[in-house]
Amino acid sequence: MSFLKFLKAAAVVSAMLATASAALAKDELVVDLVNEPATLDPHMQWNPDSYYVYRNIFDNLVTRDNDGEIVPQVAESWKQISDTELQLDIRGGITFHDGEPLTADDVVYSVKRITDPDFSSPQLGQFNSIADAKKIDDNTVVLTTKEPYPALLAQLVKLSIVPEHVAGKLGKEGFNEAPVGSGPYKFDGWDRGVQVTLSKNDAYWGDKGPFETVVFKAVPDASTRVANLRAGTADLVVSLNSDLAMQFEGASGVKVLSAPTERVGFMGMNTLVPPLNDPEIRRAAAMAIDREGIVEGILQGGESVASQMATSAHFGFVDGAEPIPFDLEKARAIVEEKGDAAKVPMKFATSPVYDQRIVQAIQQMLNEAGFDVEISMTDMATFLKAAQNPDQTGRPQLSFGRWSCACQDVDGVQYPLLHSSSNWSRVNDPELDTLLETGRATLDEEARLEAYSKVQKIVADNTYILPLYQAAALYGANDALVWQPTANESLFLNRMSWQN
Repeated sequence: MSFLKFLKAAAVVSAMLATASAALAKDELVVDLVNEPATLDPHMQWNPDSYYVYRNIFDNLVTRDNDGEIVPQVAESWKQISDTELQLDIRGGITFHDGEPLTADDVVYSVKRITDPDFSSPQLGQFNSIADAKKIDDNTVVLTTKEPYPALLAQLVKLSIVPEHVAGKLGKEGFNEAPVGSGPYKFDGWDRGVQVTLSKNDAYWGDKGPFETVVFKAVPDASTRVANLRAGTADLVVSLNSDLAMQFEGASGVKVLSAPTERVGFMGMNTLVPPLNDPEIRRAAAMAIDREGIVEGILQGGESVASQMATSAHFGFVDGAEPIPFDLEKARAIVEEKGDAAKVPMKFATSPVYDQRIVQAIQQMLNEAGFDVEISMTDMATFLKAAQNPDQTGRPQLSFGRWSCACQDVDGVQYPLLHSSSNWSRVNDPELDTLLETGRATLDEEARLEAYSKVQKIVADNTYILPLYQAAALYGANDALVWQPTANESLFLNRMSWQN
């Protein structure tokens, strides 16, 4: 049975199972992550293991429903009052976990906090179009952008509201250790390296969580996550690959859940340091990678080869763009011609959260082409710190990543990864910068599409980054857990339940 057929069969079986096969509802939900969160401050890292946890502690200005539509959260309504001004009507009756009300002042503080360059948020590139936030009255805030910014509302899906009276007092490190939000779950404790515990917020203004307690455990080994689910010591496990998911075939009490995502798997290349500052060497590295082989021979979970740093779900996706063709012989010829310049030893940075089958396959493909690549494995926090090192020479020459903006707009993917001002970027191309700025600074959709079409051509011609595949998310779950995975890969606990 193919994996896709297995998923379809599993879905049918799950729908037909009687409640007698479901485990009794439990007060505690145990979720096995790959790593512990890098941070619980929502204005810092946005990596999956952090986001899975803190998104349940905090409310955001707006959110997306299970169908991907932007819907109210802290802002119960909004309207564009000029090309550069968005008015937000702030919901009344929301309280933080310490009992204090969430106000328009907290919204203004949160916006200014994440957009302050001195705060050094890794998310700054997604919000630095905001020039100002002003409280108009107790229920109204106006955001002003530096210029028209069509992706603003989509980006605000990710902007969590933090309490000024707590975050301002504790500072960045203190707030990370004792986060206070207004979401459906409250922070209870963090046993470093082991688990984070949340408890239900009974005073939540919206849909309340079904579990009294939720424990997020750090379980780097994927086979251990699978074993925990089968043994009943975990109820939901993340970051499965197709091989692991197949182990649940025929197993009782567990199921596989999946969803295509907005996330693009890619090989990052530091174009500012040797040997990848040479475009011909970058081209050789790209031609050495058999992306179809990765998708069809390794992943087998519903992924597809990516031609660009976007999916068809993103505004700005360029129809008809062709991926760089796999051509090992040409890659070898370029490496041979370049000689020692192409054979500078390169570190390939990765972390356990990523599928190491892919990382190892890419390393082998590059070395077969004549490169000298060594895998450098670190925990996620160290990986992220290196990726954003202010000194480009301290950043890895190669890295594997999977990027999603959860905004369905290419600005949220391509600007942070490719614009020279971003702390994620390893590219410095003034023409590319100008086009990316044009794409995010006009409300004219045709002009935006034209800019992103040119971006795609420049990125492909210069091989600035290598898109690999559009990712699918695979989860293992207790058969009694009712939950619909979404393209933005959020684990909204208050959208889950136990079968009755």
